[in-house]
Amino acid sequence: MKYSKATNYALHTMLHLVSTAPEQLVSVHQLAELQKVSPTYLSKILTKLVKAGMIESTSGANGGYRLSRKNPDPSFLEIIHAIEGQASLFECSQNHNEGCLIQQVMVQAEEEMESFLNNKKMSELASEMKSGSAHSQ
Repeated sequence: MKYSKATNYALHTMLHLVSTAPEQLVSVHQLAELQKVSPTYLSKILTKLVKAGMIESTSGANGGYRLSRKNPDPSFLEIIHAIEGQASLFECSQNHNEGCLIQQVMVQAEEEMESFLNNKKMSELASEMKSGSAHSQ
């Protein structure tokens, strides 16, 4: 199982924004430089996060991005869904009925993973970073 690079960049971006003062705007160039990625590519990811209501954007010379006031503490799952969508990771290739045992196992595993990711908040990682118990973003 593998998430896209866009999800990787989105998670790191959100961790940075959670760690930043709520009123402070961060430019796409600052965020791109931190992650050594193209600002054009990152702005496409940021657009998805804005549409999902996780971050707010302000245009102009002093513009940038900050956490949404509506959702200041997003979960990993919310961020992943904003980038990857909500499609199931596993789709049974056989034309079985709904009682396919393999499908049942895979759905249960996905539900458990999603539950874990939904309960894991970005603020938890930001707190760990501030206390020095995490190495880096």
